[in-house]
Amino acid sequence: MDPTASSEAFATMAEAASTLVNPALQRWRDDGGRVIGFLCSMVPEELFMAAGLLPFRMRATGSTGTDLADAYFTNLNCSFPRHCLNLALEGEFEFLDGVVGINSCDHIRRLYDNWKRNVDTGFLHFISLPRQSGPDQIQWYTQECRMLRDALAESFAVEIKDDDVRAAIRLANQGRGLQRALYALRKQERPPINGEQALVIMVAGTAMPKEEYNALLSRLLTELDGVQGEGDYRARLMITGGILDDPAWVRAVESVGGLVVTDGTCFGARLMWQDIDEEAEDPLEALARYYLADRPSCPRLLDTQEKRTQFTVKMCRDFNCDGVLGEKMMFCDQWDVENYMLDMDLADEGIPFLRIDREYLTSATGQLKTRVQAFIESMGK
Repeated sequence: MDPTASSEAFATMAEAASTLVNPALQRWRDDGGRVIGFLCSMVPEELFMAAGLLPFRMRATGSTGTDLADAYFTNLNCSFPRHCLNLALEGEFEFLDGVVGINSCDHIRRLYDNWKRNVDTGFLHFISLPRQSGPDQIQWYTQECRMLRDALAESFAVEIKDDDVRAAIRLANQGRGLQRALYALRKQERPPINGEQALVIMVAGTAMPKEEYNALLSRLLTELDGVQGEGDYRARLMITGGILDDPAWVRAVESVGGLVVTDGTCFGARLMWQDIDEEAEDPLEALARYYLADRPSCPRLLDTQEKRTQFTVKMCRDFNCDGVLGEKMMFCDQWDVENYMLDMDLADEGIPFLRIDREYLTSATGQLKTRVQAFIESMGK
């Protein structure tokens, strides 16, 4: 029996993950709250929280095509920004009071540029992200955090004190701790949730007030305590890669006998595997250090590839994984190179690895299922 089937807490989070304007977000707006969209997990959402704003991690849930956006992008661009811009041009992001962009990759940079020229959004700000994670780059990113804080304070007529940032960090860390507790349940031989459900829970955390989300997740963890899930899977899998916000993609993987027990994606473990230093003298520097150096990184940071491999190997060992799926969006140069190197590194560790290209929308899943099934069988499962 599915342990989440009768859970009201899970149902609330599932609704938040499957829509853009979920009931919790709508209540926030109805009460006069304002919402800021941001385009990458490297953006410090704690600064929005410190300003009394609701952070909303941008995704294109509900998109069915890119007809409007294709006037500004080519079919050689990543489909994620194309779907995001298409929804924006259709007016689906009118609930946002601002958008913060970042040069995490050229595709996201172009999304911000086109958004600025073609979408009427009140507050717009751009963050310059370093390409390395050393002391000089941390100071650079500290200054970027300071400029974002000042821009938010001026545009929304609020005062953002260091204590406000520290309070936001504590609240965000509370959520991270709950998410890590959820992942710990997935180490079990018969986890009470599968990979699809775990992704639902993680996506929901990027789209509703943190206090409400933390309460829901705490309640769900209580409901899952002592529960055992189904044990009829053939292989335990880890997913690595960039943006993956569609539980249907994970469902396709799990429909052929794989059980996704952990990940290294920017809607998953990379959001919460470490906490931000709550006692730092300068909370802005603590944010910069966390987002650049402390948490598991993505290929945007050029000096951390070895650390990423070590993180992946450790996760595989800790969660007793049989193999790794390296998913990436089509035309993503950063993850293309990363998966090439990760393939070789994991081979040295004796860990099977399958590279999978995908588009943003999960549509025809036949090929995906066939490849995953063959991958599982190649491991003797």
